[in-house]
Amino acid sequence: MSRPLIESGRMDALIDGIFAIASTLLVLELTSHAIGNVTTSGEFLAGLLGMGDQFISFLVSFLLLCLLWMAHVRLFTYIAYIDGNLMRINVLQLLFIVLIPFSTVVDTDYADIWLGRLVMPSTVFPAILLSWLGWCYVLRHRSLLVPDVAEADIADMSRASLIAVLLSALTVALAPFIGSWAFLAFALRPVFDAIRERRRATTTA
Repeated sequence: MSRPLIESGRMDALIDGIFAIASTLLVLELTSHAIGNVTTSGEFLAGLLGMGDQFISFLVSFLLLCLLWMAHVRLFTYIAYIDGNLMRINVLQLLFIVLIPFSTVVDTDYADIWLGRLVMPSTVFPAILLSWLGWCYVLRHRSLLVPDVAEADIADMSRASLIAVLLSALTVALAPFIGSWAFLAFALRPVFDAIRERRRATTTA
């Protein structure tokens, strides 16, 4: 019995909407922190500087959402259809995406507690892991792929997804000690990308 397939564009639309909502919630949380009663420019500047932790957490979370969205866009350029199992994997991933605004608040308010510092990376890690698992599922059911996708592109996507999982796991390991600075581990991504591109160029040469 064949599995019912749905065009991936339907899931694309849902995921884009969820990312947009999560990004909006980040901004709303930022606006919930009032500067307070100020009467001079100096007091106003001091109030803004006092929100430094909130701004940093917002920036980190926004960049993470952008990275996750870009990874999704790239992944779905190779996926033409989804079935029930892939849909469940993606919906479960969205559960962690929508939790990012909440984990941002926790990361800001409880940064002096190691468990509080662990909440944000522990939210991002399963989202990235589920993206990789979804890709692994697609590779086992190649009828979901776009027609005539090159094997080199598939291998490149597989390596990129696995590297993202490993870097995310590294942030979880580092976060209890250095907090949000652990996400600087993703700065290593261009290094891995350069190595991957060099290997790909060598293979196709």
